[in-house]
Amino acid sequence: MSKPVVRVVGLGPGDRRWLTQSTVEALTTAATARLRTRKHPAADEFADVDSYDDWYERADSFEELYADIAADLARLAHAAPSGEVVYAVPGSPVVAEHTVELLLADPSLEVRIEPAVSVIDMACAALGRDPMAAQLRIVDALSGTGPLLGPGPLLVLQAYSPEVLAIVADRLPADSSVVVLHHLGLATQELVTVPAAELASFSAADHLTSLWVDEIRTAGAASDDLVALMHLLRQECAWDIEQTHESLLRHLLEESYEAIDALEEYARALDGDGDVEATAAHAEEELGDLLFQIIFHAELGGEEGRFDFTSLADGVRNKLISRHPHVFGDVEVKTAEEAASRWEQLKKVEKQRESVTDGIAWQLPGLVLHAKLLRKARAVGLSITEGSEALDEVRALASRLTPSSSQSDDVTVEPDVELLWGQILSSLSALARWNGIDLESIARREALRLRDEIVAAEGLS
Repeated sequence: MSKPVVRVVGLGPGDRRWLTQSTVEALTTAATARLRTRKHPAADEFADVDSYDDWYERADSFEELYADIAADLARLAHAAPSGEVVYAVPGSPVVAEHTVELLLADPSLEVRIEPAVSVIDMACAALGRDPMAAQLRIVDALSGTGPLLGPGPLLVLQAYSPEVLAIVADRLPADSSVVVLHHLGLATQELVTVPAAELASFSAADHLTSLWVDEIRTAGAASDDLVALMHLLRQECAWDIEQTHESLLRHLLEESYEAIDALEEYARALDGDGDVEATAAHAEEELGDLLFQIIFHAELGGEEGRFDFTSLADGVRNKLISRHPHVFGDVEVKTAEEAASRWEQLKKVEKQRESVTDGIAWQLPGLVLHAKLLRKARAVGLSITEGSEALDEVRALASRLTPSSSQSDDVTVEPDVELLWGQILSSLSALARWNGIDLESIARREALRLRDEIVAAEGLS
């Protein structure tokens, strides 16, 4: 026994000029037919055909609406004397039409889809672009909230309101150039080019609005290009060819310190002490230099068959996901301190370490090392002197200091005085951690301030 048939036709992307002869014949001769909606320029040609427009108001969601429409079409097809119902959708049945997907998934139906002119055809014709040559990708404006990925071009469909345009804008780099394709093929056709940041200002957006994004410069594309450049340099630059992991170590260290200097300068500028634009550009440059060192080591790792930039990026991403069960799982944490403590315990288990101190770089500067160990101590439940108690301890220890009658040098300093200073520094470090202060950065800042005073005293500033 043959299955009932749902014959799906398209109303095209605009008015009656874009209707196929097959669509017109199907809708005008069908004993049973339905339009998904009359909110389409070509729908006026079929005034006698019922639509599902009133269903839109009753549904709580589009998913529920489309499921109800597909179920009703199946019911009509099973009940039709001819065993067939004609169903007309805006545009083309094979482009962004979820009801058709639901019909195709119904094993009780035979679904016959007829071709129609789509918004893809209209967009490519309006812009003079070959979709195959351009490797065009089609995306749904509401397909997610994450960044839209390049390189492009992208045709963004379902951009039916300024609110949806705002969502798309948030998924694109702010300076991306976007062509708003509005009412293609109609007398009211508009092609307006705007930066992504201004997309929501196109207030006329409706169900006949789409977007064309010619190029998206994303982190992925930029990383791929940098990796490709590094690969080329290793093949054609004599200096780069000679480098090894060991020979590059000093460059990694130098670039790290230069990035720290630039970031400190930028942070001061953000606090009102300096030129924000200039220091931001400097920080960007130095961070880029540091990134290149990582790319260089990743290239060498790839040549050795051990690791590459892809494995580095995937590895750290997977690690961050596993270390954040309160974000990607069902674990709940209430404070940043609790999140940090869980991080340490997860890290200990993951690395199969006996102590949370395993893996610490003991070559770290003393103040940084002590602050790091304070965090480790708290993570394992040790009682740490903090807050007012730490302040009282600093005052008490400092009161015991008695300046020598003459200046001491590194050799003649008394051991008990050295021990006292160690206790003072330990208490200061605990107090600084309580106040969220990085003593190492403070020490560097004060050193740089003193440098400026010295230069000024020399008359060089």
